[in-house]
Amino acid sequence: MRNLVMTVSYDGTQYFGFQSQPGGNTIQDRIEAAIEQLTGERIAITSSGRTDAGVHARAQIINFHTSSLIPLERWAMALNSRLPPDIRIMEARTADPQFHARRSAKRKTYRYTINTNRVPDVFQRHLQFHHPTRLDVEAMRHALRALIGEHDFTTFCSVKSTKPSHVRTIFDAEIVEERESAASSSSGLIHVFVTGNGFLQHMVRIIVGTLMQVGEGKRDPSEMAVILQARNRKLAGPTAMAHGLMLWEVVY
Repeated sequence: MRNLVMTVSYDGTQYFGFQSQPGGNTIQDRIEAAIEQLTGERIAITSSGRTDAGVHARAQIINFHTSSLIPLERWAMALNSRLPPDIRIMEARTADPQFHARRSAKRKTYRYTINTNRVPDVFQRHLQFHHPTRLDVEAMRHALRALIGEHDFTTFCSVKSTKPSHVRTIFDAEIVEERESAASSSSGLIHVFVTGNGFLQHMVRIIVGTLMQVGEGKRDPSEMAVILQARNRKLAGPTAMAHGLMLWEVVY
């Protein structure tokens, strides 16, 4: 049997997240149904990680074992013809039998996008969180630096987490501003990139919710280190809306 690895892009707006659920309508459900239509095999795919309802992916990685003899170069086109237009297989490749999309991953990067223009972008509104007033980006950058390194991220984790350990390592975290031009008077877009060895439930969204409070002047940047060390979810900011979040990259 071949172990196939695929890169998947999807707009999560209409779905209940990646992982299969009894109610259906998840990314996993749609991909597995497409595989069954194509090959007749009922296969459970493995992903690099779950994404919540409404969260998107630029490069989610999945793998599965198949006995199908379909040539490798035909898989993406064949599956895409059986998938809805908001889910796309970008490429397919083979891997060693022991490759596992989640356990083999070395680092993941998420991007959260905030639109601070007065009027939201009609065409990108489901991919950006609209915050119609300026944010202090330099203060947000200062606060974000406190999270780099290995820490217990209980403060930035859903209280519903069932993980035995909340210790994770953030390798890199940065904020990139995007404007129409250097002379533009509009605030533009703020992209928050966070790269780590793994993420807890709602972790990036809680980090962003807290950063926005810093940007609004409701918190001092120095508070980020203090609330991180407290390991108390109640001390962090709100969970940012799901639609601004995207799984950006997975490295193996």
